[in-house]
Amino acid sequence: MNPITLELYRHRFTGVAEEMGITLRRTGYSPNIKERLDFSCAIFDAQGGMIAQAAHIPAHLGAMPASVHTILDKFSDWQPGDAVIVNDPFEGGNHLPDITMIAPVFTDEAGARPDFFVASRAHHADVGGMTPGSLPLSTEIYQEGIIIPPVKLVKAGALDEDILRLILRNVRTPDERRGDLAAQRAAGDVGARRLGELVARHGLTEVQAYARHLQDYSERLTRVAIREWPDGAYRFEDVIEMPPGEADATAPIRVTATIADDEITFDFAGSAPAIHGSLNAVIAITQSACYYAVRCLLGAEAAMNDGCFRPIHILAPTNSVVNAASPAAVAGGNVETSQRITDVALGALAQALPERIPAAGQGTMNNLTMGGLRPDGTSFAYYETIGGGMGAAPQGDGLSGAQVHMTNTLNTPVEALELAFPLRLIRYSLRHNSGGAGLHRGGDGIVREYELLTPTTVTMLSERRAVAPWGLAGGKGGATGRNQIISAQGDVEELPAKFSRRLQPGQRLRIATPGGGGWGTDEDEEAKDFQEPSR
Repeated sequence: MNPITLELYRHRFTGVAEEMGITLRRTGYSPNIKERLDFSCAIFDAQGGMIAQAAHIPAHLGAMPASVHTILDKFSDWQPGDAVIVNDPFEGGNHLPDITMIAPVFTDEAGARPDFFVASRAHHADVGGMTPGSLPLSTEIYQEGIIIPPVKLVKAGALDEDILRLILRNVRTPDERRGDLAAQRAAGDVGARRLGELVARHGLTEVQAYARHLQDYSERLTRVAIREWPDGAYRFEDVIEMPPGEADATAPIRVTATIADDEITFDFAGSAPAIHGSLNAVIAITQSACYYAVRCLLGAEAAMNDGCFRPIHILAPTNSVVNAASPAAVAGGNVETSQRITDVALGALAQALPERIPAAGQGTMNNLTMGGLRPDGTSFAYYETIGGGMGAAPQGDGLSGAQVHMTNTLNTPVEALELAFPLRLIRYSLRHNSGGAGLHRGGDGIVREYELLTPTTVTMLSERRAVAPWGLAGGKGGATGRNQIISAQGDVEELPAKFSRRLQPGQRLRIATPGGGGWGTDEDEEAKDFQEPSR
């Protein structure tokens, strides 16, 4: 292995994944793809090990290897031009709106088996289910949308129109879905072509060898980093907020992070059983959150691939909120419980590495889905996540108005939002002083206020409305978030963290997202409780 050549291949492989993402964005149909960039792309070796990923969505990327391995276990009759799709959380997916497309790459026309695989995972703004946007207040997965087991949507380059027609008949916005699926197919074609060009120039033996070298090198760097952390068992606990009507207001997530030499194990024994709601996470999401927490502590020279995962082990009780079994509802587990799993993993590691771990960020993606009929009678469905405060760190203040941890999407610009959907954005600002006080302050949340222009079903899955993001080293917690409906007459109604309502034209929805926790004690600053500014 030549170290210079290794670094060149690192950038070559990453470049393939990045170009796949650029293709997906430019050819995507929905604002969720082309504006928010709610998708991820990666390339894999013939055995399903990740070689490289683009800098996309942590919740997607850490879980995508499970999808690839599941599909490799189910299919062996690969041909050039094939493409498999899946969204079933219990067969390689994570939640139903995220549709994964995986394609084999043959660089030798006479090859009997694929030399690589390329994959994309895109969040589709609607896949059916109880409410527009497919993130409902569900109690079983059958309420959340169409379930797609691993199936070949494209066979030897020929699109299976029957499968596509079945999918499109079960969604509210079929034209968007058709366009976004075509964009994923285009991204896979670009990835396969670029890998083929790489092999044509350097030979399959060298390219595959350097893929293995890169994975092994990342494993070594990960083990070196973990070996420098103090051995021990570090425990932490936090909660998720239950939907309205449940007997318990919160459900615990507990972890013990055990560092032993050059390996780390996250054991979630004691976490809540699977709940009667959509906050259950499948094991791939729990793994993804733990991988992310460790990756944040590695140096930039460690490429994120299969090698990084090898020293990390995850144990989770079967049929628990962090390892759900069918037919549990899981729509919110991917987006909300993943954030809390990240919080507890980092909270445990903060005991071992207090000088490196930040306080809790906003701890929620503030998932907002809206849908209904436009004045011309056509259906619309929209999904977005809203940023908030990042936790303060030993090195400085937290960022304000940022997407934190397991999401990495952009906001939808006001102009794009109002152009595409029958609504108006009334306010979009920072929520000043909502970050926790301390030697270093937590970042501030966001206020985003919408006016509906047509009857619209609005569904919100959010967290940190009752339990504040925690501070560290004496820092104060960030402000909790708020969800409100404002009538045309100006009356304000407080809403819970999770709700689904039918709103009428003239009503406004105001979302105020949490601030990040503070870090350290500032003796010169008198900590005061956050007061929501009046308008």
